[in-house]
Amino acid sequence: MSRIALKRVYDAPAADDGMRILVDRLWPRGIAKDEAKIDLWLKDIAPSHAVRKRFHGKPEDWDAFRAAYAAELETAAAQAAVKELRAHLRKGKVTLLYAARNEERNNAVALLHWLKNGRG
Repeated sequence: MSRIALKRVYDAPAADDGMRILVDRLWPRGIAKDEAKIDLWLKDIAPSHAVRKRFHGKPEDWDAFRAAYAAELETAAAQAAVKELRAHLRKGKVTLLYAARNEERNNAVALLHWLKNGRG
């Protein structure tokens, strides 16, 4: 999984980002789609609105968020998105983009952890 990087979507794109994939369900505020430098938007790999909202209200509940999100990643739609992500990883580096301010506890971090632990 060293071919995966994480980056806030608001940070400037870099030449070594590889394929830039947005892994949020909602389009990030304040970013025009034609200026975003996003190669792919995998909405179905993002946590549901309910799981995201529950975590947003209780950020200290990181473990519960990760468990709920991991369960959602087992659904058919999420698995199709995971398959697409893995196909891009076979071609080269991928940067997972997220909008959250917290760089240590967000869906991209949880997704990377889930991928590294042999899920999907």
